[in-house]
Amino acid sequence: MVDTLGLLLGVMVTAADTGDRAAARVLLGQVADAHHRLALVWADGGYTGSLVEHCLATLALVLAIVRRSDDMRGFVVLPKRWIVERLFAHLMRTRRLARDFERRTTSAEAMIYWSMTLLMTRRLARTRPSRA
Repeated sequence: MVDTLGLLLGVMVTAADTGDRAAARVLLGQVADAHHRLALVWADGGYTGSLVEHCLATLALVLAIVRRSDDMRGFVVLPKRWIVERLFAHLMRTRRLARDFERRTTSAEAMIYWSMTLLMTRRLARTRPSRA
């Protein structure tokens, strides 16, 4: 889960037999507890159903689903979804995350945190033109 700048808010790596909606309930609960000002979450069409009601009733979060239109063909940039896709691109630049080499989910999560630490330090160290 990332914010609008693409910075990490929370990570959850699960086994393949765990569904995305079930994991999202737990992750959204953890992120909502840690970030009290969070009010709106954008998600793709895979998170529809009872998760939307659960977020509103239990966590006081609005879960907005960004849908792809049926008449779209080929690659189309969807609003707000590009932020997560950009994060995946940054993670794939870390060679260790390009494939599933990890045996444990905790070590996979640690590699994601490591990759995001590299990304954030690069952003902080980036030189910016001085404003006169």
